[in-house]
Amino acid sequence: MSAIKCVGILTSGGDAPGMNAAIRAVTRAAIFNGIAVKGIYRGYKGLITGEIVLFKTENVSNIIQHGGTILKTARCTEFKTPEGRKIAYDRLVAEGIEALVVIGGDGTLTGARILAQEFNYPIVGIPGTIDNDLYGTDITIGYDTALNTIMEAVDKIRDTATSHDRLFFVEVMGRDAGFLALNGAIASGAEAAIIPEIAVEKDQLAETIENGFRKSKNSSIVLVAESDVTGGAMGVAERVKKEYPQFDVRVTILGHLQRGGSPTAQDRILASRMGVAAIDALLEDQRNVMTGIQNDQIVYVPFSKAIKNDKPINRELLNTLRVLSI
Repeated sequence: MSAIKCVGILTSGGDAPGMNAAIRAVTRAAIFNGIAVKGIYRGYKGLITGEIVLFKTENVSNIIQHGGTILKTARCTEFKTPEGRKIAYDRLVAEGIEALVVIGGDGTLTGARILAQEFNYPIVGIPGTIDNDLYGTDITIGYDTALNTIMEAVDKIRDTATSHDRLFFVEVMGRDAGFLALNGAIASGAEAAIIPEIAVEKDQLAETIENGFRKSKNSSIVLVAESDVTGGAMGVAERVKKEYPQFDVRVTILGHLQRGGSPTAQDRILASRMGVAAIDALLEDQRNVMTGIQNDQIVYVPFSKAIKNDKPINRELLNTLRVLSI
């Protein structure tokens, strides 16, 4: 058994539904194993400024159903400097926190990896991001809830698109990854998805329209990932107005709507499993790893792999969408 007596927990980066379930799981798994827990508010910023509170099991009661994060999150430029990280490390030592669990996405894990390396400090990461873009795990916390939010929104947009014979471009999150756009398109019955992974290979808009787009349909919906590579929904719509003026085009940007809401059962279960797994990792003296799930089994992925490797899109899904959009 590990000799760790106190663990800290923080959330950082963009919030994701299910983060509270993960906070709850980490806290209760630690207490179950006789380890004290300290909650660190506002991510790495709170670690530097000392917003740290001892957590008991009641601190995480009645939070599993809520979106967002009770620990809050904030950007912290100071943590990106060696001086800032030294302050953060000194704070951990002063608080008696012997290991850290961080919940967040790529930026969060990158910061954790650097801190862990600089001070030989044990840290375990939990992947919490709606983008589902972290390598080594089939799914990230928050992705399923965001996908359901997109599906419900597009269902409503289709009602008005059909009524007015319009072409709607719906922008979803995913700056560097098209998982939400692609799977959201399949789930909502959209006609196409424009995603960054494919945008560099071919002209997705031209291909969509030239393949007989809307031949037999009065209205159509295309999901667009909010990427500089794709140009976002506004960029795509402007191009359509110039090159294909026969279409009556409208744009909807879902924005932060996708990050909110009560987490789905899948996200609650995933977060709970990963939270317990994070404490198990520390008990096994593992460090600098991210909890992940592959084929419904918990795995531990080194930070270096989770951060550096790009998670590939399932190209079979592109064909599925193309087949179903006729």
